[in-house]
Amino acid sequence: MRLVTCLEHLLGRGSNGTNDLLILSTLDLIQGALLLHPPSRTLFAREIYMNILLDLLDPINCPAIQSATLLTLVTALLDHPANTRTFEELDGLLTVTSLFKQRATSREVKLKLVEFLYFYLMPETPMIPAGAGASAANAAAIGLQRSPTKLGGPRPRSANGPGAHHGGRGNRDTRTTDEKQALLGRYLNNVEDLVEDLKETAPFGATVY
Repeated sequence: MRLVTCLEHLLGRGSNGTNDLLILSTLDLIQGALLLHPPSRTLFAREIYMNILLDLLDPINCPAIQSATLLTLVTALLDHPANTRTFEELDGLLTVTSLFKQRATSREVKLKLVEFLYFYLMPETPMIPAGAGASAANAAAIGLQRSPTKLGGPRPRSANGPGAHHGGRGNRDTRTTDEKQALLGRYLNNVEDLVEDLKETAPFGATVY
């Protein structure tokens, strides 16, 4: 949590060479912490922390920060469907696809964005709470328009947009590839081509359905 708070503080200081390097170092540390301690990923089911990552994808940030943020976002969403629901509810898909469509976005970042979308489209499995002895079948899953970011720091987003689940944050289910394809299709054309590639190549070693 301290690393994420530090990241929020750095984001509020604006963009300059030294600050950008500190942001990159902090993102690297967060990635490592989430990989070494997966339970910490539950932090990003909270809007305040997911918002920080989405703000770092703002076009005003340098390509290195955008690329590092996408890697951190993958690490935060990995095996945590509740985090993905928060990402969707805060217009994360709009943020990602808008960055992809911008002509000023670097080729390197666009490649990272495509990789992120492949990852996003993978089907999900419910997260089994630590220490639970129940089977996966009985384990409960944890679980639009985005306003422009203010340059001074993270901007709160509403979780009541078109991607929101209205059944309550405590009962958010997993989604299939088809369901995610429909959501992503609101913002991006030819999503079916991405899904077909995913089915043919299985880059993450899982079956897409």
